[in-house]
Amino acid sequence: MSQELIRSQSGAVTGFRHKVLVSTTDEVPGKEIKQVLGIVRGNTVRARHVGRDILAALRNVVGGEVRDYTKMLAESREQAMDRMIDQAVSMGANAVVCVRFTTSTVMQGAAELLAYGTAVVVDE
Repeated sequence: MSQELIRSQSGAVTGFRHKVLVSTTDEVPGKEIKQVLGIVRGNTVRARHVGRDILAALRNVVGGEVRDYTKMLAESREQAMDRMIDQAVSMGANAVVCVRFTTSTVMQGAAELLAYGTAVVVDE
């Protein structure tokens, strides 16, 4: 069931190593939940970069997207999801339902991104 991490040309993660259904809803449409395995989570902590902060401050003056931060946050979400899915697979799940994301500040300039959900087994 394992496959390699999928990356775009820029190196950003765009897919997962495992073929696991992931849903923000309580169930997977068209599938019956056979077993609930428990809560799964994956997280990553990222720190800002001084050079990026300077460019972000300049971008703040003229307006527009801060692409370096957008990329960093997108990669953080994908990494947290991938870690959550790894945990689900290790429990024997083939799906994760009720997926949510949350963030918290760990220290000045660093934040944690957490993905969590419920690992389940659904009919194939």
